[in-house]
Amino acid sequence: MQSAQTGNDVRTERLIEWLRDAHAMEAQAETMLNKQASRIEHYPELKARIEQHITETQNQAKLIEGCLQRYDKSYSGFKDLGGKMMAMGQAMGGMMVNDEIVKGVQMGYVFENLEIASYKILIAAAEAVGDMQTKEVCERILVEEVAMADWLRDHLAELTQAYLTRALEPNVEAKR
Repeated sequence: MQSAQTGNDVRTERLIEWLRDAHAMEAQAETMLNKQASRIEHYPELKARIEQHITETQNQAKLIEGCLQRYDKSYSGFKDLGGKMMAMGQAMGGMMVNDEIVKGVQMGYVFENLEIASYKILIAAAEAVGDMQTKEVCERILVEEVAMADWLRDHLAELTQAYLTRALEPNVEAKR
């Protein structure tokens, strides 16, 4: 049977690993959001909300770095690079479709829900090891991720209708 100390060490190691994953996820999100925002031309409300979330995402990465520093750990440059590479691939794929704006919003909504799940896991893990600072940081970040997911969900139909309306117009670009 594991001692309480060994069990807590395992939980702490897992929390640190998940914090590194969260930092990589935020690096991926920042790259993905920057690419998406740079390509949006005809949907100003969406572009503004994405740009707001880019700022939030950059701050979230710094907050996660602070959590890792309390453990004398740093984020994983390798994981961050992997996340950025995945985001670049997603951006390239988005450029190849005629309904880029719709697919981008759809994928953004999915990604926000991945982030929500990740922060709920981090909150539970931080609580399990008694790290209330990390728990509070992750709760703050979770509020922003839920707000972005809610905004995307609440605007899916409107953005789809705007895309379809533009797509019907001759000589009008709808995809971005």
